[in-house]
Amino acid sequence: MADLRNYQARAAAAGTRADAGIDEGLRAYMIKVYNLMALGLAITGVAALGTVSLATTSDPSQAVATLGNGHMLTSLGAALYGSALRWVVMLAPLGFVMFMSFRIHTLSMPAAQATFWAFAALMGISLSSIFLVYTAQSIVQTFFITATAFGALSLWGYTTKRDLTGWGSFLIMGVFGLIIAMIVNIFLQSSALQFAVSAIGVLVFAGLTAYDTQKIKEMYLESDSTLVAGRKAIMGALRLYLDFINLFLFMLQFLGNRE
Repeated sequence: MADLRNYQARAAAAGTRADAGIDEGLRAYMIKVYNLMALGLAITGVAALGTVSLATTSDPSQAVATLGNGHMLTSLGAALYGSALRWVVMLAPLGFVMFMSFRIHTLSMPAAQATFWAFAALMGISLSSIFLVYTAQSIVQTFFITATAFGALSLWGYTTKRDLTGWGSFLIMGVFGLIIAMIVNIFLQSSALQFAVSAIGVLVFAGLTAYDTQKIKEMYLESDSTLVAGRKAIMGALRLYLDFINLFLFMLQFLGNRE
């Protein structure tokens, strides 16, 4: 009996150590995901500010075009915001997302990280136009409100015992519905439809933040090699990055003060 009790005690202790090892590895993995996402957002912010500073001017002698709200554009600004180049800038980040989704398993860690950084920079160039539409103060305020909401939603997705798998198909359908509605509204220019799209967009990406966090957590395997774990962390960071950016943009339509 004593031997049996000793064996059970040793087995319980081994199980505790194994669980602690898994928890430590999972925490390190999730911290890497969040750090990559945060660095991606920082690159996006720097790229957006750098682009808009080069694209606009306060010197009339350097301006080649003027927007309706008084912003004067340099030749770079006229090319980025007033020519066919703007479509290239808008669609380039989508190309990077598709490339990473299909090729991440064949990329080395340096190549995967470089692709993510390039994507974040291109996204910043694409988003620089918001500084021509909204005041800088409202953009900053909305960013911090979004960061607070995102943090709370992601924390809930990480800690909840509820299985969010059932949310997946519903939320993806919501994303496709949003895309269709936004395309339709390009032609309709309906303020009511725009309000509905913004409200639904906030709800959809709030749900995706929690859902994706749980799925990223479930992707972790203690047996993964360093390379595989690194690729998973980059793709996890990409998913959360996209959730944050979309949540921010839809909230900006509610909270942002237009120029």
